Amino acid sequence: MSEFKIILSGLFHLKHCFVLLSFLTLCPCQALAAPKDIFELTMEELMDIEVTSVAKKSQNLSNSATAIHVITNEDIKRSGVTNIPDALRMVPGITVARIDSNKWAVSARGFAGRFANALLVLIDGRSVYTPTFSGVYWEVNDVLLEDVDRIEVIRGPGATVWGANAVNGVINIITKHADDTQGGYVALGSGSHENVISSVRYGDAIGKDTFWRFYAKHQSRDEFTLESGSDAGDAWTKTQAGFRLDSMLSSKDSLTLQGDIYEADIDQTLLLASLDPPEYLTYTPVETDTKGWNLLSRWKRIISPDSDVTLQIYYDGKNQTEDINESTRDTFDIDATHRFALGVSNDIVWGIRYRYTRDRFDESYIVSMDPTEEEDHLFSGFFQDEISLADDAVKLTLGSKIEHNEYSNMEIQPSIRALWAVNNAHKIWGAVSRAVRTPSRAESDGEIKTAAFNTSQISPFLPQGLPFTVVYQGSDNYDSEKVTAYELGYRFIPIDSFSMDLAVFFNDYDDLRSTELTQVLTNSGITQYATIINGASTETCGLELSLKYKYSDFFQGHLSYSFLENLIEKYNGYGFPRHQISLQGDFAITKNMQLNLWFRYVDEMDALYVFDTGKTYEVDSYLTMDVRFAWQILPDLEFSVVGQNLLRGDHVEFVQESFSAPVEVGPSAYCKLTYRF
Repeated sequence: MSEFKIILSGLFHLKHCFVLLSFLTLCPCQALAAPKDIFELTMEELMDIEVTSVAKKSQNLSNSATAIHVITNEDIKRSGVTNIPDALRMVPGITVARIDSNKWAVSARGFAGRFANALLVLIDGRSVYTPTFSGVYWEVNDVLLEDVDRIEVIRGPGATVWGANAVNGVINIITKHADDTQGGYVALGSGSHENVISSVRYGDAIGKDTFWRFYAKHQSRDEFTLESGSDAGDAWTKTQAGFRLDSMLSSKDSLTLQGDIYEADIDQTLLLASLDPPEYLTYTPVETDTKGWNLLSRWKRIISPDSDVTLQIYYDGKNQTEDINESTRDTFDIDATHRFALGVSNDIVWGIRYRYTRDRFDESYIVSMDPTEEEDHLFSGFFQDEISLADDAVKLTLGSKIEHNEYSNMEIQPSIRALWAVNNAHKIWGAVSRAVRTPSRAESDGEIKTAAFNTSQISPFLPQGLPFTVVYQGSDNYDSEKVTAYELGYRFIPIDSFSMDLAVFFNDYDDLRSTELTQVLTNSGITQYATIINGASTETCGLELSLKYKYSDFFQGHLSYSFLENLIEKYNGYGFPRHQISLQGDFAITKNMQLNLWFRYVDEMDALYVFDTGKTYEVDSYLTMDVRFAWQILPDLEFSVVGQNLLRGDHVEFVQESFSAPVEVGPSAYCKLTYRF
């Protein structure tokens, strides 16, 4: 289907929006003030946005000695994205590839994959990194995009503060204070791929110091198409609701309570191993029902302008039922942080953390765990000192994380960072740090049957006509993966309308995951066991550039570019697009109309495709474009039309490491109405 037909199909869904439009324009509701002008802030003000993910304290972005990028709420709105992974495409150094209608491969500085394991992701400080496979289920970890205040994205290790698994980066999704979401919000949309986009939120106050909000959202996506031309069977439906309460208990004490609950029905077509000849590897429809819930409490006391204490406690529960496996996980986490000044030059942050997690897995022919139930305990502490030198022109940050886990025991992750503010226009920073990725439950105790063939398909040197099954199995001897990272950065803000942020890095990885192969001949066939070992190492280097420019009140643009080079031993280029370019242009056509253009180029890369006897799948480079037009009909009513992936046509962005066949991403369009009251 051509891009033109796709857009027409999306516009056909306008009837759903106009029903709501007709109702809302007749509703005698009080108009709100016009939304904040998207070009109001200067570049210097944008670079001085407060961030908290670098050192667990508030500091200006421009004074952070790390490669950090902030996606604001306005950035998300102008991009037209409907999910967090697609929003991350704006960040240089982040690779986002859509696997199918409901799954993504997201990584920082390489090693992209559905089960990418070197990127720590948090939502309001709550980790959504699963110990099952050391990755993130992006399809279920979601928020109401309207409530996102900002997304802080660190490229490079953040383990000194956040601990193991913050190897190549940290993504912290931070939602708005309840005081900033008072009143009502309703959104309704539909399109050629996004069948239903709907959300509602309402916030109010209890007295003058306590604010709350409640939200609910429902989304439904249509299925994509397999590269072979048949339907991918990967439709997706998800319903989620949650609340947040923020209260000033006293002039020094504040409290936050928040929680979410969700349920999703996820369809997918998987290539599964079978012992039924003649097709030992078959396309199998798999239905997944996943549920989750969480509750978080955060208390903060301000002792003085230079000292505060924060205590955070959360519970997170998940249940996933699918044809090949059923699992349940419960997590309890408590984290305490203390910041204080020592003299006039030292700003110290330290903290301790305890995490308890319990899981249960039901065995199947495809996936099994031994033991089927496990309890894990994690203890950690960190200390970091920011030392001001040369009249605050130079800041030296020293720190380390000490952590004990059930799989690799004690881990130490130090870092040293320095920033030199030459003047207001020029800032230079550098860092050396060490981080580790601890083994996952599957890598230690799991067994996964990923492929089955007839031996005649494999090699003429094997006995012919027998089942040949490939089994990946974990090992108690598998240790943590390690990286030593070297980084340099430069920030340049010569005028109020232009900024440049540049980072270069060199990473030295040791003890990376690889496999040791053994074959066993039985009466029922041949089984090849691929046992996980720490047998690989590599070095990577790269460059990340972000340029922002504002021209009067009419136009602003953002160009990001990343270069990545990998010398990995076994799969050269696996999950590593050499070049990535993102170019966004935002046009204020009138005071009430906006046009947003977004061009993206992603270089070719390889994906491990285990169902072709261990060969790699070559993902072609692609250039695509998204377009968004928004019309502020009334101060409290906005209509928008979005077209996505409009240049390339149907294309494969990535192939999941196991079970999945190549799925094509095609052009699509949707429209949406948002109403505030």
